[in-house]
Amino acid sequence: MKVWTRILLLAIGLPLAMPVVAGEFSVKKTKAGVTVNYDGKLFTRYVVGQSNKPYLWPIIGPSGDEVTRAFPMEKREGERHDHPHHRSFWFGHQGIGGFDTWHEPASGRRTKLGSTVHREFVKVQGGKSAVIVTRNDYVGDGKKLLADERTHVFRAENGQRIIDVTVRFIAEHGDCVLGDKKDAGFSVRVATSMDVDSKKGGRLINSHGVTDRAAWGKRAEWVDYHGPVNGKTVGVAILNHPSSFRHPTPWHVRTYGLFTANPFGLKSLGQGKDGAYTLKKGKSLTLRHRVIFHLGDEKAAKIAEAYKAYAAEK
Repeated sequence: MKVWTRILLLAIGLPLAMPVVAGEFSVKKTKAGVTVNYDGKLFTRYVVGQSNKPYLWPIIGPSGDEVTRAFPMEKREGERHDHPHHRSFWFGHQGIGGFDTWHEPASGRRTKLGSTVHREFVKVQGGKSAVIVTRNDYVGDGKKLLADERTHVFRAENGQRIIDVTVRFIAEHGDCVLGDKKDAGFSVRVATSMDVDSKKGGRLINSHGVTDRAAWGKRAEWVDYHGPVNGKTVGVAILNHPSSFRHPTPWHVRTYGLFTANPFGLKSLGQGKDGAYTLKKGKSLTLRHRVIFHLGDEKAAKIAEAYKAYAAEK
């Protein structure tokens, strides 16, 4: 009967239902890092060796537009050209073993500048998702201070682009103090047109409903930053997993577009006590976040529901 039904549908010109094929990720190593494509089109690049830290740029959201600032990698008209150390999507810390891996020489901060040096790619894989695993060394005055292993998992689901980021810090070279600094943590710098200060409709809101300037220094399970890019409302949400160090993290979020989950700067972010943490030799600590690139605001993207699902993951 099924065969005759198919023949009849074809005979009267009705289309047969086609299976939905999930998109594929492909990855390619280059001299500057790894390029990640989704369905043959650029999603992002993992960049190494171009500054004092690895970073992702550009990042193409589900609308097909770039959702992070291009500066300082590329100077574009209409963008803010402040804070040349804000490289799209990165981790930095102003006080790792007394050295600053947040700022760069171009920032005008030249005292005890350190660097996060790419050591090796452990895994680079495409498929239904893409995976990049790296090892890195935090270096100051030529001395290795700390190591990390970073895992980035790239996915596309329900019309959204998702990057899961796990950073495991390892005290391979002795005790290492992670200082209480305002400028520290996992960060995104959103496209200038999205930021609140551009007054084009940009807004940031946290999981407790606190918005814009009032969200600075507050602890929250997630923060969403959304606004217009090329006439479309798009957003970036960072979710802080319950297993992440000092969850729920305080947030160093700014209305000019900076977006940082900072569990280290407790006193610096108005949380009272000194947050400096000594990681003992041989020990590790982990930061774990999910970044969702979406259309619309946090309600349209169902970020609260997405957080519940993420929090339930082990």
